[in-house]
Amino acid sequence: MLFAAVQNDIAWHDPVTSRAGIASLLDQAGLPTGSLALLPELGDVGFSIDIDAITPSSLGAWCASQAKSRQVHIAYGAPRRADDGYGRNECAIAFPDGHQSAAYAKVHPFGLGRETEFYRGGSRLVLTRVGPFVACPLICYDLRFPELWRLAALAGAEVFLIGASWPVARQHHWRSLLIARAIENQAFVVACNRVGDDPNLSYRGGSMIISPTGEILAEASDSATVIAADCDPELLQAWRRKFPALRDVHREFLGTIAVEQD
Repeated sequence: MLFAAVQNDIAWHDPVTSRAGIASLLDQAGLPTGSLALLPELGDVGFSIDIDAITPSSLGAWCASQAKSRQVHIAYGAPRRADDGYGRNECAIAFPDGHQSAAYAKVHPFGLGRETEFYRGGSRLVLTRVGPFVACPLICYDLRFPELWRLAALAGAEVFLIGASWPVARQHHWRSLLIARAIENQAFVVACNRVGDDPNLSYRGGSMIISPTGEILAEASDSATVIAADCDPELLQAWRRKFPALRDVHREFLGTIAVEQD
């Protein structure tokens, strides 16, 4: 199955301009039927703590329309204001038939960036069947918490989809941690980071697609682009059979988390 990362330059609080950029990149990529395209975190407004300015979001409806017309899957990140008044930083998958997966809410809001003051973290993983894979969406700062990934892998995740607004100051961490997460969980990792600038930070992209053995299948530079790679489920299963490290995990050290199988 072909997976792609749509590394766009997000226009600050400007969904119309951002979506035009995403559509242009998808047009240029010409992804085949059944592919999955991953967008960055909060992909049409930017990493913003101004919940009033960015909600309600209509990105989900737009992505569902795009997915249906292009006959691809689109995994997107969008904000939602919950009943408690706080935001939720979410990711969901729009399918070619127009339906959408359950939304995953970012478990780890970014305290240093004041996200914890305006968003509340989620409390569950969401695993969704996409083609031949069980996919698990995660978001940006979740990358720094390997126990969350391990719990997902033990619950059946085979490909991780992580959209991000990861700043250039810590670009080395982004690349190193993505490779580690793929290797230690023996899973494909599809990671999409934005490019450009917002009022607070600069972003250099570096989106990646990584195999379960840590091989870099595709990697982007620092400009708006789409990268793509074929991911083979048999390769994943063969590696897990040949080197069954996940069988040796001490589950009692990990704690628990709710898992929704969508």
